[in-house]
Amino acid sequence: MVQVKALACELSHRLGLPLSRLSLADIRQEAVAQGIVAQVSGTTLWRWLSADALRPWQHRSWIFPPDPDFARKAGRILDLYARVWQGKPLHRSEFVLCADEKTSIQARRRKQPTLPVAAGRPMRVEHEYFREGAWTYLAAWDVHQAKLFGHCEKKSGIAPTDRLIAEVMRREPYKSAKRVFGIMDNCSAHRGQRAVDRIPSRWPNALLVHTPVHASWINQIEIYFSIVQRKVLTPNDFSSLFHLEQCLINFQKRYEQTASPFQWTYTRQDLCALLAKLQPRAAAAAA
Repeated sequence: MVQVKALACELSHRLGLPLSRLSLADIRQEAVAQGIVAQVSGTTLWRWLSADALRPWQHRSWIFPPDPDFARKAGRILDLYARVWQGKPLHRSEFVLCADEKTSIQARRRKQPTLPVAAGRPMRVEHEYFREGAWTYLAAWDVHQAKLFGHCEKKSGIAPTDRLIAEVMRREPYKSAKRVFGIMDNCSAHRGQRAVDRIPSRWPNALLVHTPVHASWINQIEIYFSIVQRKVLTPNDFSSLFHLEQCLINFQKRYEQTASPFQWTYTRQDLCALLAKLQPRAAAAAA
């Protein structure tokens, strides 16, 4: 049993097998071929592996944080979610917003009309479609006030990004706020020190805070984008670009009516614990 479990924990290419992952049948076949067992049933093999929660047919992607300043950059964003900046609590007239763009949202007009749900039958969507173009959807989310801003653009870039920021900053309470922190990733439209300098040159009370590279999970606007993907864009069935834009903006208004701040529980302390856990692995990988 122990040898079979060790086999299941091995990478398939190290066994000389032309497989990306091992299935239950593959493990059974290889165990017999190596003489580990004379015979074993699938049920017995499943029971052995389940005892240690071994599922070699599953996989999960991961990445070491490539930014040497990852802890500081991520930590300050987690602090902002907790309404803290540089160790001091935020004033009530300071706001935190997360912003990003969801690119290449296609409008797919189905070649046959979508059929509604019926008894014993799900909604049916024609597989083939006509491409009616695509939008880039830019949106910003007030982390603590649960307010949304957003619109569609033909493409992303500095000018569309500035239009989103203007959409926020021309309204109260942001217009006269003490500070407005804008959390954004490292997309080319708002990357680097030039973007950090450009934004307050136009809006003096705005401060751009970059996420670390490969840290989309820390930007709360991505949570809203995942909701949009599930509730609006799947399945994708829009008669035109205008129809797609209407649905995105109407959903934005509908969502905001009942929205509440996301219950964000991941703290700087949790981050430090995770990075400490990853440290030996990162050192081993670099060796």
